[in-house]
Amino acid sequence: MRFRQWNAGQHMFVTRLLIAVNGGIFLWTLLGGVTGILSGSNINRRQFDLALSSVFIENGEWWRLVTGGFLHFGVFHIAMNMLLLFQLGQLLETGIGRTRFALLYAASLFGGSLGALLLSPNALTGGASGAVFGLMAAASVGLRQRGINPFQTGIGATLVLNLLITFAIPGVSIGGHLGGAVVGALVGYAMLEPRWNREIPWISLASPITASVVCVVAALTIA
Repeated sequence: MRFRQWNAGQHMFVTRLLIAVNGGIFLWTLLGGVTGILSGSNINRRQFDLALSSVFIENGEWWRLVTGGFLHFGVFHIAMNMLLLFQLGQLLETGIGRTRFALLYAASLFGGSLGALLLSPNALTGGASGAVFGLMAAASVGLRQRGINPFQTGIGATLVLNLLITFAIPGVSIGGHLGGAVVGALVGYAMLEPRWNREIPWISLASPITASVVCVVAALTIA
């Protein structure tokens, strides 16, 4: 019953918008040269111009902390991320509202960018995986705070499975996934705690904004 109440509510405007933006950017990059469309084994100039790497941040191209989170290499890459985003948006955006969901997504994205720079600074990194991992971690924490076992809903198993894939498949950004998951879990803990939302309601907005700022500053500092 508690799960149904938390999941009831609003249309998934932000979720659908994020999927549309990711899809639009993917199509735009394909127009720059169709190479490795399924697996993303090769990249073209447009993908290169959006990818995240420490050398670009060192040159002042700070916007790649954002654009890297909307870049995908191949159909399988974007399909998996968008499927998970849609499923998590059904749970989270309808439960916490558009603004808080957007802020949680942003904090997780920046956490993923920071993690990628920490563990693989010289790699060309892209994908919404960091943000999606943050949503999965936040959903798991939020469900637990409401007395619901995440493994009973499928969220827990999905998170564990994707973590296993992260370490099992070569070329996957371990730092991006872990960074997004850690930030998402921390922000989710602060944002989704029912008691805190009653006693200090502003924390659900302050926590993702603070996390985003910290991640951006840290990323610009270490690059």
